[in-house]
Amino acid sequence: MNVVEKLPSLQLLLKHVQKVPYLASRNVYRVAAHFLQMDRGQLQQFCDALIQAHEQLTKCPVCCAWQEKDGVCQFCAHAQRDQKVVCVVESWHDLLAVEKSGAFSGVYHVLGGVICPLDGVGPEQLSIQQLLQRLDEVNELIFATNQTPEGEATASYIAHCLHGKSVKLTTLACGVPVGCALEFMDRLTVYKALAQRKDF
Repeated sequence: MNVVEKLPSLQLLLKHVQKVPYLASRNVYRVAAHFLQMDRGQLQQFCDALIQAHEQLTKCPVCCAWQEKDGVCQFCAHAQRDQKVVCVVESWHDLLAVEKSGAFSGVYHVLGGVICPLDGVGPEQLSIQQLLQRLDEVNELIFATNQTPEGEATASYIAHCLHGKSVKLTTLACGVPVGCALEFMDRLTVYKALAQRKDF
């Protein structure tokens, strides 16, 4: 007997929780239980915060990072950041990963995903056109897309669109992570580390 079928209200909640991307299926019941165990005040605060964020946040028209609707982009409007160096990332959380490193002082461009025909995502679904429109003031474009076939294909597509333009194109170094032994690396990681070796 399916217990959930006897609880239509829980069934509806689970249906919506399952729609949240990046949430492992084994955690769906735990997340639903967490919401059900919140008192009404906590639940209301959560819903209010979610609605407020949805209403007050918008994407920067230049770099497509999140900003407050009545504010300015914290990256594009930052006087100390190098506006001529743009780091291209797939998502907002990828931007955060680069920013937390403390190694980058330029600006960003958030694509909003990667080209993936199987999922129905083409160049027109991403913010590639906005990126191309801002390149007159850019000296270097750093591709920080993920090392996946889709990420690399997206970077290659953008590079192809820039053919003939005087913009330096670079990509993140890839290979053996710091502190890891070669014997535990997969073949592709070792291959890229060797292919992209640098002077000692």
